Amino acid sequence: MATIADRVLDNGLTVLDTEANRVDVTSQEATTYAEATSTYTLGNSTSVTISAPADRTGGGRKVTMSAISDGSVTGTGTATHYAIVDTSNSRLLVTGSLTASQSVTSGNTFSLEALDVGIPDPS
Repeated sequence: MATIADRVLDNGLTVLDTEANRVDVTSQEATTYAEATSTYTLGNSTSVTISAPADRTGGGRKVTMSAISDGSVTGTGTATHYAIVDTSNSRLLVTGSLTASQSVTSGNTFSLEALDVGIPDPS
């Protein structure tokens, strides 16, 4: 059976812990930094806190982004996804679907629950 040591998984996830500095809510899933921060963004927060890697339920490793309560809405629409980015290097790091879509209106604020990003153990 194939295995990947926790150290290898952790080093992949540590990029999120050390480089992520913004989360955007988007109207669809972004595939590039520009889509995440410009084309599809409906708002963002720079109050991003991501934990160090830890065990993931079901095997593997994960990091957790703390809940966001101060997101600034910059567009009006329906937020369906999130994108975690590194603005210093213009990198899209992670995208995913929101647990539930949110209708947002420019000028308001948004919040997100804490979320996990993980890498499963190989099968």
